[in-house]
Amino acid sequence: MPVYEYRCRQCGRRLSVWWRTFSDAETGTARCPHCGSEDVTRLVSRVRIVRSEDSRMEDLTDPAQFGDLDENDPKSMARWMRKMGDEMGEDLGPEFEEVVDRLETGQSPEDIEDALPDLGAGAEDSFMG
Repeated sequence: MPVYEYRCRQCGRRLSVWWRTFSDAETGTARCPHCGSEDVTRLVSRVRIVRSEDSRMEDLTDPAQFGDLDENDPKSMARWMRKMGDEMGEDLGPEFEEVVDRLETGQSPEDIEDALPDLGAGAEDSFMG
């Protein structure tokens, strides 16, 4: 059953209409359940695409993803890291957040490394099992 979204031109409310078939949606008349008006305009509905983890990871390695990354600009690096972190869909932990927050203030990677000498300590052990 197709669902179409509309905005009522009389009361301004948004409404969703479930049609039996696509042809019903094309030939039928939608009516606002709030005010009864047939003066509605069809909206473009949001679409969500479910992607596999492999597909998301493949996109992360696409050079086009690095378009505005300037490795000499800490703020640019922070934007890229946030974007990649969001794409991962996982909590990357407080150390990641600390580093990105510092980059966003303009602190260089070298200064961050000096300020946080234990950064990543124990990470090698977690990869070894």
